[in-house]
Amino acid sequence: MIIAQITDLHVVARGRLFYDMLPTNAHLAQAVAHINSLDPRPNVVIASGDLTEHGLAEEYDSLREILGSLIPPVFLIPGNHDRREGLLTAFADEDYMPKPDASFVNYAVETFPLRLIGLDTTAPEHNYGLICEQRLRWLDDTLSARPDSPTLIFMHHPPFRTGVQWVDAFGLYGGRMMEEVVRRHRQVVRIACGHIHRPIHVAWGGTIASTSPSTCHQVALNLSGRGGFEITMEPRAVQLHVWDQSYGLISHLSYIPADYEEIAILNSLTSEDRAQLLAQNRRDYEELCKTEYNR
Repeated sequence: MIIAQITDLHVVARGRLFYDMLPTNAHLAQAVAHINSLDPRPNVVIASGDLTEHGLAEEYDSLREILGSLIPPVFLIPGNHDRREGLLTAFADEDYMPKPDASFVNYAVETFPLRLIGLDTTAPEHNYGLICEQRLRWLDDTLSARPDSPTLIFMHHPPFRTGVQWVDAFGLYGGRMMEEVVRRHRQVVRIACGHIHRPIHVAWGGTIASTSPSTCHQVALNLSGRGGFEITMEPRAVQLHVWDQSYGLISHLSYIPADYEEIAILNSLTSEDRAQLLAQNRRDYEELCKTEYNR
């Protein structure tokens, strides 16, 4: 069994650009084409949050259209850039998706050799994540129901510190409590996360926790404790998790073919240029977001 993980897609409305400079919708379309072209093709795709940039209905329309070209089935969970209600409404016709009025986007997929659990870590209106007592109980009960089934949990916010200080400031509240729960369930073979826009692996809770690169852009590696968010056009990638009953879960990075002209242009931008583009993007979306959220 092969699981393709995509994350931090940051899809925007048709005709727009992410931060007014990145064609994230085209990037996702390239990732979809890449997954479809793989031999052997993955059996399933998991998308670990930040599916859209602002959680707007127009953005979920774009997301559905692009993901509609995927040949393998895809399972979605929200990230801090998403809106839970918007995701549940837009994908209400998917059998695995909870009802539109559900408190969380939590579910288990039981149809593959490796059990998949989607876990909602979002805290509405906040960039940090949260595992509350209700979600912890759900996770504990869900794992207890099938103690002998090897299981992958996928979620947006990683439950561990990464060493990138500004990222950790928007980390996961309740990660230590979740670690105690997972440690009691030895069938968990991986915690697969997004949010960081970088590949990271750590021993955690008696298993392995990891993050995956983004399909659109990466975040510059900064372990100095100084500075903040900075886009870098390091290679975009899909994480491939290969389930082997003898060895367990073996993970690879599969790089998406690059547009080198685009990379050269974006990498030539100064930090000031990037900051100005980010500020402009936020101003442009402000009124649109207010209108959408107040519907």
